[in-house]
Amino acid sequence: MEFFPVGKTLDFMGKRRPFVWLSFLLFLASVVALAVYPGPNLGTDFRGGTEVEVAFTAPVEANDLRRAVTESGFASVDVVRIEATNQQHHYLLRVQEVTGLDEAKRLEIERAMCFGEGVPAETCPAESSPTEVKVSPGGDKITARYATAPDLERIRAQVAGVAGVRLRAGANNPLLQNAREHKVEVLLEGRGDQLMAGLRDRLGPGVVPDAPLRSEWIGPKAGAQLRDAAIRSVLISLVLIMAYIAFRFDLRFAPGAVIGVFHDTIITIGILALLRKEINLTTVAAILTVVGYSTNDSVVVYDRIRENMGKLRGVGFERLLNVSLSETFSRTIITGGPTILSLVAFFVWGTGALKDFALTLIIGVIVGTFSSIYVAVPFTWWLDEKVFKRGASARPTRAPVKRADAVV
Repeated sequence: MEFFPVGKTLDFMGKRRPFVWLSFLLFLASVVALAVYPGPNLGTDFRGGTEVEVAFTAPVEANDLRRAVTESGFASVDVVRIEATNQQHHYLLRVQEVTGLDEAKRLEIERAMCFGEGVPAETCPAESSPTEVKVSPGGDKITARYATAPDLERIRAQVAGVAGVRLRAGANNPLLQNAREHKVEVLLEGRGDQLMAGLRDRLGPGVVPDAPLRSEWIGPKAGAQLRDAAIRSVLISLVLIMAYIAFRFDLRFAPGAVIGVFHDTIITIGILALLRKEINLTTVAAILTVVGYSTNDSVVVYDRIRENMGKLRGVGFERLLNVSLSETFSRTIITGGPTILSLVAFFVWGTGALKDFALTLIIGVIVGTFSSIYVAVPFTWWLDEKVFKRGASARPTRAPVKRADAVV
């Protein structure tokens, strides 16, 4: 299918200047949005914290939720309304706190359970003292090992006696997890449980359900590691793309493709920052998909340019680029159009992470298609004019050697 008459050449390079300036301004605005204001809205995956998803049983406003969570002792509260077809009054609550147990409180728990040095022998006989006690980073679970069969009721009383520590409700808490190793697991109320309890106290049990749809937490150290790994994955992909295109085509094509992909990545994330969309692992997956899509689009154009280099000998490079772009323009529309239509359907009828994933891809596909024409190719042209041709013309030419006349 052809949207334009076969053989018609559009003057893409002649009209490149306003589009190149538009691209530069979008890139600059995205950098400002990421570095200055409003900044990226990093999700719990990257900054750490506790995230609770709740489907309330009665109408509730976001401001009321934010006030109730703040009054419960939490700071930096994010309240996000989730539009879903099967759940009403559906919210995502996010706080930066991961655990309420500092190092002093952890030591107090260990001492109450008769673990460590200096515990009194009269109240902590050796046969009932644990050989190992571990508190989870989130402060919601204690794991202990004993040399003999443990007394679960005694362990329950020991932990419950620590001020500020509350056991999670349930008949099987503590739980003998492994009878052979005498391993015991004690579940504590985590930040998610405390958040739900605070909401229930302030909004009433008629509004707040007994349990959230999900409750997750991640420590700030693990979040930083995930963030660094995400940045490294994008940078490594850019290096590998440059190496592939340089090997597959020509060295002059590789920088343009990488500049185009970097341009697409920054602008896509910048638009998400301006829309205050969350940047999380799902977003990174979408960004890597955009990198692949943009690279594929650039490779198609570069492949046609390489073919036309052999067919159109003696034609100027600008004319060669226009012909190649015109010949692949119909293919670009046919590929990008249905892709965007499919993503729009996911964005309109999808929910949660799927909706954000689709939005990121829609932005990335549009920006990637634009950059294949007005970022990657113009940069390749500029590089050819300023570097490769100049380098070729600067090479010293060897003077022809004059042959001596033959002696008769």
